[in-house]
Amino acid sequence: MRHGKKINHLGRKTAHRKSMLANMACSLIEHKRINTTTAKAKALKQFVEPLITKSKSDTTQNRRLVFSRLRQKEAVAELFRDISAKIGDRPGGYTRIIKLGNRLGDNADMAMIELVDYNSIYSNSTKKKSGTRRSRRGSSKNTANVNPVVTKETISEEE
Repeated sequence: MRHGKKINHLGRKTAHRKSMLANMACSLIEHKRINTTTAKAKALKQFVEPLITKSKSDTTQNRRLVFSRLRQKEAVAELFRDISAKIGDRPGGYTRIIKLGNRLGDNADMAMIELVDYNSIYSNSTKKKSGTRRSRRGSSKNTANVNPVVTKETISEEE
């Protein structure tokens, strides 16, 4: 029985697994989307989302905590500079896993993991195309000429 076993060990020793997840997280931060197996993508999602949450508040302590997990200065800088600015108002769910099918060589289940706000296809920030304007039936375009404005000057001119 697997009661209380939350970590997928991915068939690796602890040091190898942590290094692999750190490298994959750095690649995800750099390229905004990577292809990998589904098991690794799910493990990476659990690894990288707390780091993105820490990047929302730019403090020295948070930078040190993230650097201890990622181990690459450039990835930490990009995470705190660019990515945190783009996902600052999102409460969670920073990554998306899309299943791609099976790999040809060994039939492994493949998936693409990507940062949510960097995909232009699925994002809500695309502008909707404005359709043609349609007028309602019975309204005329020249409503100003139908009821002229009566002022004191027009009344004095008529008399």
